[in-house]
Amino acid sequence: MKRQLTTLAALCCLLTAAAQEPAGAGSTPKSADEATVSGSIQSDMLVPQNDKAIGATKDGNFNTNTYIDVLMQSRYVDAGGRFEYKEHPLPGYANYPETGFKGTGLPNFWLKGKLGNNELTVGTFYEQFGSGFILRAYEERSLGIDNSLLGARLVVRPFRGVTVKALTGWQRHYWTWDGGQVSGADLEIGLEQWIRPLRDHDWRLSIGASWVNKRETGDSVFTNTLRSQMLNLPKYVNAWDVRVNLNKGPWGVLLEYAQKTQDPSADNYFVYKKGSAALLSGSYSKRGLSVLLQAKRSENMAFRSRRLQTGNALFINHLPAFTLDHTYALAALYPYATQLADGEWAYQAEVGYTFKRRTWLGGRYGMNVKVNYSYVRSIDDDGVEYPYGATGYKSKFFKWGDATYYQDLNVQLSRRFTRGFKLNLMYMNQRYNQLVVERHGGMIHSNIFVADGLFQLAPKTQLRCELQYLQTKQDLGDWVYGLLELSLAPHWMLTVSDMWNCGNTATEALPTYNNENTHHHYYQGFVTYSVGSHRIQAGYGRTRAGYNCSGGVCRYVPATKGFTLSYNYNF
Repeated sequence: MKRQLTTLAALCCLLTAAAQEPAGAGSTPKSADEATVSGSIQSDMLVPQNDKAIGATKDGNFNTNTYIDVLMQSRYVDAGGRFEYKEHPLPGYANYPETGFKGTGLPNFWLKGKLGNNELTVGTFYEQFGSGFILRAYEERSLGIDNSLLGARLVVRPFRGVTVKALTGWQRHYWTWDGGQVSGADLEIGLEQWIRPLRDHDWRLSIGASWVNKRETGDSVFTNTLRSQMLNLPKYVNAWDVRVNLNKGPWGVLLEYAQKTQDPSADNYFVYKKGSAALLSGSYSKRGLSVLLQAKRSENMAFRSRRLQTGNALFINHLPAFTLDHTYALAALYPYATQLADGEWAYQAEVGYTFKRRTWLGGRYGMNVKVNYSYVRSIDDDGVEYPYGATGYKSKFFKWGDATYYQDLNVQLSRRFTRGFKLNLMYMNQRYNQLVVERHGGMIHSNIFVADGLFQLAPKTQLRCELQYLQTKQDLGDWVYGLLELSLAPHWMLTVSDMWNCGNTATEALPTYNNENTHHHYYQGFVTYSVGSHRIQAGYGRTRAGYNCSGGVCRYVPATKGFTLSYNYNF
């Protein structure tokens, strides 16, 4: 472990020293043709410990996820790459029976040529068409997602307001590119650039259309040994997407629809059913008032470059969850994951209003109130379990199913009472279908209360205090969370927190480790130091097992305990 730490520290120091000179020169180029070099280093480390009470088991004596990104930019050519060190990855990043992200290498490398408004990229790249219904290649390190494409991408802007994209490549699958070949094209037209009356009246109207094709190599026959069944699987799967986006002043409307051809896979139990997704979103934003209304229906839209794949790997597309991504610990305890294969109706409404200063409700400094409501429900189906190779269930488009997947009603209030004190309050009522999202348990009803106060103790000293309480009669019962965060600008920050399960003990449906009670403290302490472009954080504590989610995509994180060290540097 000492040898690994020494090697890693030496590597970071050498790269930092080497990067400082070109970064300084590149930050103020002498001419438009001069190249600039930039990049970043991110290293998250853990010295794990076993903790029988919370179920934490260490995998080796040292774990780290380390990323080093380098980017060179010039007038006509850009180039970049990313080095990753994950020989001993953080818990949850090595998936069995697959090796997951365990390994070391240069998985991202690319070269881009630019001429006018046009560009050609070869190597690895990320891309998204529309809202991502049929294509979203992206990276989210906290979720263990990197589905970049290895191939070529061409972006052409032949006329004003017109953008054409074409691409082909193979998806990254941890350390290989062994998924099916993904090809596609996208057209986006800003009609206000062509129609003068739209410009004159401040209308912005864009239309778009996309197409994606998956070509999966290998056997075209799937053998089901339980039923002695042979399935002829399609070699090509096509998906298309159309969208309209209209904006005028504070108003905005987005309408999008996507469809996918027959794509039998492990996600949909190998049924020959087409997939579809539809979205309608409206917004209004003006000083002091914001309104958002959204609705989405999806059905059988799990789209991967390998049909036998499970987990979060090799997804070609992405469907937003239409639920609020909470940052408070207890509000995020039961996060929702989009049900791509089963389908869902999802709704979200949000209203934000700022009461003006020096009014009865606004007080001296004003007050902001935000109300958000999310509701996700199953789609209608005929209730028949179809065998492998069948056409699949039938569904009426506008009809709901019987099951509620998720519901979240939260009210947030933010008000500054004095120059030195600001208070944020939140109440949240949640229904979480654990059986649907996690495949165990049942419906969890919870009420969550949050108080977040910020005290300005001195010109460069702030103290933030959080107190949270989650009340429920299901799952593990009630939780309490407290946090103190002292900021000593511009360099230091000290943080201590504790999350305590003060609710029920384990039930027969959800036993705990060694049949002990669940009244555990998940304490943490951190010291953070920042100077220039460097940030280093050291800490110690426990992390609860659970799901980490963002945008409807979730990753299971096992329980951990130990010393942590994080280093970030941008040059």
